[in-house]
Amino acid sequence: MNVSGPLFNLLVFLGVLVLAYVLFRPTKGWFWLVANSVKTNHKVITEDVLKQLYTLENQGEHILKKEVVNSLHYNDGTLERVIATMEENGLVEELGQGEIRLTALGRDYALKIVRVHRLWEKYLAEKTGFDKTEWHARAEKMEHQLSHEETNVLATELGNPIYDPHGDPIPSHSGEYADIDGAHLNDLPVDTVGKIVHIEDEPEVYYRQILAENIHIGSVIRVVENTDRRVLFYAEGEEFILAPEVARNLTIEVLETQEELEELAVRLSALGTGEKAEILGISKECRGDSRRRLLDLGFVKGTPIQIDLVSPLQNPKAYLVKGTTIALRDDQAAKILIKKM
Repeated sequence: MNVSGPLFNLLVFLGVLVLAYVLFRPTKGWFWLVANSVKTNHKVITEDVLKQLYTLENQGEHILKKEVVNSLHYNDGTLERVIATMEENGLVEELGQGEIRLTALGRDYALKIVRVHRLWEKYLAEKTGFDKTEWHARAEKMEHQLSHEETNVLATELGNPIYDPHGDPIPSHSGEYADIDGAHLNDLPVDTVGKIVHIEDEPEVYYRQILAENIHIGSVIRVVENTDRRVLFYAEGEEFILAPEVARNLTIEVLETQEELEELAVRLSALGTGEKAEILGISKECRGDSRRRLLDLGFVKGTPIQIDLVSPLQNPKAYLVKGTTIALRDDQAAKILIKKM
C-alpha cells in the first residue's frame, strides 16, 4: 500500500511519540525502570557492604577493600565503584594500604540494616511456616525493602523483641542492643554445664551442620570432652560431637547453681515403649503456631505422658496425653522436654 507524503510523515510522528512514551513515561517507561533498577542495585550493594563491614569489625578484624570485594558476589568493577561512592558519602574511610572501616555514619546505617534483617528472621520464625534453614537467606533478600518507619511497625507487631531466633541481639530504633553473655563452646573445660544462648548462622556450612545435628537454642548442655579434634557434649539426654571450628558457633551461658542445671530433662523422642514421664516444658526451638498447637493439645508442664502406639517404621509415634492419643513425628517430639519417672 502506498502512503502519501503527509500521511507518512504523520505516521512517523505518531510512532516517535509512542516510542518516546514507552521509553520515557514517568516512573513506568523503560528509561526510568532501568534507572531505578540501577539505583536499587547500588542501594542493595551499599547495604550489603555495610553489613559485611559491620560483621567483620565486630569480630575484631582489620578489613582490606579487596577482601570485601572477594567476599560479596557482585561484579568487581561495580563493587569498587560503589565503595568509592560510599567513601565520597562519608560511610566508609580508607586507612591506607587498602584497609577500610566504617565511619560513625556508616556504622549507624549498618545497624539499621542489621535491625531489619534480624526482625525479618524473627518474623519468619514466629509468623510463618518456613523452615529455619530458609530464614537467613529470605531475610537477606527482604532486609533492603523496608523504610525506617515500616521497620518500627514490624518491631511493634513482634512485641519489640530483644533477640532474633539465633540469639543475636536486635538493635533498637536508636541503635542500642543487648549483649550476648557467654563463651564459645570450644573454649569451655570438661564438666562445664551451661545453656546454649546463641547459634551463629555464618559460615553457612557450619550452621547447616548444627541444624542437621538437631541442636537447639536454649538447651542445657554438659561438656564431656574438649580436644583439638572434637568437642563432645550431652544435651537433653543425647550425645553430640562437633569439630572445634563448628563448636565455636555455639555460645554457652555457664550455669553456676544446681537449681539451674536441669540435667534430668530429656527429649520426648528419647522415651521408650513402656516408660512413663512427666512433661517439663517445650523447647524454645518450638515457636509460633507450632508451640501454641502443642500447648492446646495438652503438652504442658507437669502432665504425665507415655507412648501409646508406635508405627511400623517407628516414626511417628502416638503419645497418651490427658486421656487422648496424639501422634508426633520424632522431630516434633524432640522439642518437648520430659523427666522420666
